[in-house]
Formats: sequence, C-alpha cells, structure tokens
Amino acid sequence: MSRGFEIVSSYRNADLRLPYRTTQRAAGYDFESAVDFTVPSIWKLDFLKILWAIRHQESLDSVAQAKAQKALKPFLIPTGIKAYMGPDEVLILANRSSNPLKRSLVIPNGIGVIDADYYNNENNEGEIFMQVLNFGLADAKIKKGDRIGQGIFMPFLKADDERAPQQERQGGFGSSGK
Repeated sequence: MSRGFEIVSSYRNADLRLPYRTTQRAAGYDFESAVDFTVPSIWKLDFLKILWAIRHQESLDSVAQAKAQKALKPFLIPTGIKAYMGPDEVLILANRSSNPLKRSLVIPNGIGVIDADYYNNENNEGEIFMQVLNFGLADAKIKKGDRIGQGIFMPFLKADDERAPQQERQGGFGSSGK
C-alpha cells in the first residue's frame, strides 16, 4: 500500500475511526477528534486588552506580552492518527468549511503540512494534530468523534537545481529546524 492512515499505538484501544471521504468526489479525508476537547475563545484570554495596547502604541510589559503569546497560541487537537505516503507526496491538512461557521475555529497558518518522513521516524510515531484558534465569543466544545479537519494527499515537485537535504527527521513539530 502506498498511502493511507493508521491509528497510533497510544490510541490503539480507543475506538477511533480512520479518516474517510464523505462523498464520492470529495478530495479531503475527514479527521475526527480522538478526545473531548475545549478550545478557549481568544476573547477570554485578554485579547482585547492586548489589541487596545497595540492600537494605542503602548508598550506591553512582560506579563502582558506573555498573555498575548498565550492568547494567540494555537491549540492542538489530537486525532490519534498517523499517515503514510510515498516519498514525493505530502498530506495537506485543511480546515473544514463548517469549522469557522459552526465553531469559529480556524487553522492559524492556513494549512498543515505532513511530510512523508513524519510517519514512524526515530523519535516520533507521527500522530497528527489539528492546530486551531477559536475566534468565537464562547469556548468551542469538541466531542470525541467530531470532524475537525480534512487531509488531502498530494504529490509535490522539487527544484531542478536543488541541493538535496542530508538531514533526516528526528521528531515531531519543529524538529527539522528553526
């Protein structure tokens, strides 16, 4: 098999479903939450005070800066899923069209990129998390089994004059460098 999904070992007995396409012509495989999860509203995390200070060009003290970082730090919803694919393929994680409308959830960087070497590398089994921010006024309550995002397998191209990377992945988020 050249591409697909598996359940990570820590969720082996958690009664999870592998990602699936909902309709015949759907490009994306729906990912479900592996757990009940609450994504707090950014408005509850002093976000308005931070915006006011920025708007009025007031400097933020270290406590306010820490709160600003916390308010805009994405939350990671576990899926309990890992993906395998060919070496010249990538799994693109995208928001579901209903997430901003129903739950006020967005993926802060627009998409997620799951490289082929994220799967079962030396220090990381390759569990996929959906990275989200909640811009709604209330906390977003996610139940285990709720669809939280979608993944699309895609081929990618390399530059003709690329100097091939020598580094091998050793872990998860951010493990390939700064």
